[in-house]
Amino acid sequence: MPADTNLRAKRIVDFATGENPDLDPDPIKNKAAVELGKLGGEARAKKLTPKKRTEIAKKAAQKRWS
Repeated sequence: MPADTNLRAKRIVDFATGENPDLDPDPIKNKAAVELGKLGGEARAKKLTPKKRTEIAKKAAQKRWS
């Protein structure tokens, strides 16, 4: 399903009314780009100190739960 609320709502209505039964989850992604994205995250995690990772996690938790 699309992340955009309006597109998601349209696909739900289309599916419910039988106008567009195709519910392909996501368009095909470039496999090379996906792999590079995974490598970048691992490299960044290795580069960060445990203290900095803790700071980032606390900041994310604060934003999420406030």
